[in-house]
Amino acid sequence: MHASRVTVPPTTSVVPFLPILVVSVIHLGAILLGQNDIVAWTKPLLMPALAIGLIWAAPQRRSPAVLLGALALFLSWVGDVTLRWFVVGLIFFLLAHIVYLVLFVSRLTARRMPWWAVAYLVWLGVLLVMLAPHTGSLLIPVIAYGVVLSAMAAFASRCNRWVAVGGALFVVSDSILAIDRFLPNAGIPLADAVIMVTYLAAQTLIVWGLLQHERARVALGPSSA
Repeated sequence: MHASRVTVPPTTSVVPFLPILVVSVIHLGAILLGQNDIVAWTKPLLMPALAIGLIWAAPQRRSPAVLLGALALFLSWVGDVTLRWFVVGLIFFLLAHIVYLVLFVSRLTARRMPWWAVAYLVWLGVLLVMLAPHTGSLLIPVIAYGVVLSAMAAFASRCNRWVAVGGALFVVSDSILAIDRFLPNAGIPLADAVIMVTYLAAQTLIVWGLLQHERARVALGPSSA
């Protein structure tokens, strides 16, 4: 008898990502139009909509990579709804980045660290020099968050291109958020919209890259475990 083999499509369908696309368009449109009530009720829907895409498209829904990805999205969702209390939201996003870091190191690594990943260390140093005089009692939490974020992005660069770009966009999003909060006179145009566009792109690309990795792994069969 021949061993059965799981057959999966070569690429992930975009259909499972329609929920996050629809909610994102409504949310971003509301930001641009200044519709704060719509912004408030759509923000808690963003990460659940993306989690639907992850679980819907996953070839093996209980695989460690999918479970870690779902946990990171859950922690990000808690961060989204608690960011009005800045330190609380920061803690949950810190935990989300730690989970992503574990995911990248243990499940999604595909190559050696590229030389350009050192840019994340340079970015961290420059950003902390800019922000440190303005963070007050939040200096230590901001440093801790920056270290974990830069490590997450650096190890994302060892994964496929979707995850690598997602990690980079997370750095962009959180950098703009930090500058906008601690240096309000910086005057970043459309800061709220740019923060959310890069944040949503980062999360979606990481999930997309995770799914590409998982589908390739399952298609190869037991030998890829």
